[in-house]
Amino acid sequence: MAQRMNLEAIQWCGGVYPSEGGFSKLLHWLRHHPERRHKLVTVLEHADMFPAMLCGIEDIGRLPRSIGVAGAKWMWNRALGGLPPQDYLTAVDPLFEGVRDKLQGRYAKSNEIAGRLTLEWAGRIGLREGTPVSVGGLDGHWDALGAGIREGDIVTVLGSSAPIMALASNTSPIPGTCGAAYGSIHPDMFGIEAGLGASGDIWDAIARRAGTSVTALSRGLENYSAGQTGLLRLTWDNGDRSVLVNSELGGVTLGWKLTHTPQDELFAAFEGTALHTRVILERFEEHGVPVRRLILGGRAPQKNEVVNRVYANALGKPVLVPRGEATGLGAAIFAFLAAGTFQTVEDAQDALCLSYRTVEPDPAAAKIYDDRLYALYKRLYFGFGHTAAAALGAGDILPALRRIAAESVNRKEKLRLQDRPPL
Repeated sequence: MAQRMNLEAIQWCGGVYPSEGGFSKLLHWLRHHPERRHKLVTVLEHADMFPAMLCGIEDIGRLPRSIGVAGAKWMWNRALGGLPPQDYLTAVDPLFEGVRDKLQGRYAKSNEIAGRLTLEWAGRIGLREGTPVSVGGLDGHWDALGAGIREGDIVTVLGSSAPIMALASNTSPIPGTCGAAYGSIHPDMFGIEAGLGASGDIWDAIARRAGTSVTALSRGLENYSAGQTGLLRLTWDNGDRSVLVNSELGGVTLGWKLTHTPQDELFAAFEGTALHTRVILERFEEHGVPVRRLILGGRAPQKNEVVNRVYANALGKPVLVPRGEATGLGAAIFAFLAAGTFQTVEDAQDALCLSYRTVEPDPAAAKIYDDRLYALYKRLYFGFGHTAAAALGAGDILPALRRIAAESVNRKEKLRLQDRPPL
């Protein structure tokens, strides 16, 4: 409908509106709860509800609403008048009639003050009444700042899913991404977001099916090499958030043999999420977003060195891993800004963010991904995942995976023989 009505806001959402967007969720609720529709007063994201609750704000018109959340989830765009117009929403479904008025509030950036802590909540959490509370934001956006993102950096937060974020002083709409919104990550820049619908959730599911944990199943994977499993995994287990933006897709693994183990599947899933990330980074670069440094945020890079090595090799770039747990530092940055401790995000980052260690790609492994595996992955990604894709000739793919795996085994055996002491 947005495309038919030439709604400019849809282009800033990557050209496709996702099923996890705010309007999608609201429409689902309206369709499935007819007996409650007349009671609807407003709709709040958690990130907006918590500051309002802590500050005792109950007037809808005064609700502090994050433009970072609104831009990413609700097509909010200050330059286009804020939320999409009511006539568009009604054209999508008459159940949306009047809903724009129910989304009133004070739309603001996360470096602005939402309100001040009430006496009740100050007592419950041990802070002073009147403590300033910043406007909310998305966890991944704040984690990107906490990981030290600057313009030219890419941060991917490897958690249950994997948001992939960049900053730009200026940009244009990028098809197939979650969109670009001014002030969404950094208050004075465009925040550009894409991501995987699942990363850690996929790894956890594999370990759970095997009756173990990702940590336990990863032991020994440090000895695996690029493509050695003979498996190629399209990590659509929770749909595709970017670049195809299709929640109806499901995970695909090619190359199974009777001898494959859960460890093999986990390593192939590490490779699959890294190769999917490469597709997204290419889309960024095609539209002028520089990719100078890649920072791995979230808890997985802190706990699993195999993940870091696979990402460096599959992307063919050094990856930076914070020296310690960076999750939550973004929230601290905005708390300090609200309190007036720092004047700029950069000042707060200089004081709070951690240093990095660098994981360099192994040249031989990076060449296998670059010359062979990524080409196969990309063919399958667009061939299986795009509804308008032409017929896909795939008869060479399984033999190619077998050859790559066999060559990996032969290389390892040759190295083992070279290292063996003489008789």
